[in-house]
Amino acid sequence: MALYVTGDTHGEEERFLNKKSEIRRNLTKEDILFICGDFGYVFSDSIREHKFLKFLAESIPFKIAWVDGNHENFDLLKKFPVEEWCGGKVHVIGRDKSAEPKVIHLMRGQVFEIEGKKIFTFGGAYSIDKSFRIPGHSWWAEEMPSDEEMKEAIENLKKHGNKVDYILTHTAPEDTMNIFYPNHYEEKPLNNFLEWVRENVAYKHWWFGHLHLDEDLFRHQTVLWFQLRNMKTNEIVE
Repeated sequence: MALYVTGDTHGEEERFLNKKSEIRRNLTKEDILFICGDFGYVFSDSIREHKFLKFLAESIPFKIAWVDGNHENFDLLKKFPVEEWCGGKVHVIGRDKSAEPKVIHLMRGQVFEIEGKKIFTFGGAYSIDKSFRIPGHSWWAEEMPSDEEMKEAIENLKKHGNKVDYILTHTAPEDTMNIFYPNHYEEKPLNNFLEWVRENVAYKHWWFGHLHLDEDLFRHQTVLWFQLRNMKTNEIVE
């Protein structure tokens, strides 16, 4: 099994329909693709969306596991039961014909143990375009994590000795975010929490999305959008 990671997918069907894409050419049924938020395929609750999720679960060979971003329908996500998968809490969005979880929402503040690697997940971010969105239809207040989710994250990290292999989030720690957007007051409580994680948790590599960039940064951090990376090596997969 190999672990891969990419950035925001925003419900773009072509990433998975195009058999010549990096994702379709490289991943097999033994692999897992991690997505750094703004998954976007659990959003409209339309017939088309349901059919596409069925396609992802039953026709795509590899597993898809994602942290939530700020452009998600949290009302729909809450309708799925909370389950345990690889040691952490998830919503199973889609299963294959043998009922194996195939499309998996990784909940906030969890530590998953996969292929001998510990992966900490913490989704969420602030929508700078919320003024153009409709509450309960295209924007949800739950995009920003609660104090309870942060507390659970701290407790789960403590159980693992504040040491993991990989970190997956949607937005960035405060010091990193300041490089790109010095004025991000509304998101700052989350960025500050992630900065606490960076300062207190040992990790090998951290991937996040949100900024619509593909770039390696400092402190073993990488921001992703379209690139596909091998999690073990952080090498670009082409």
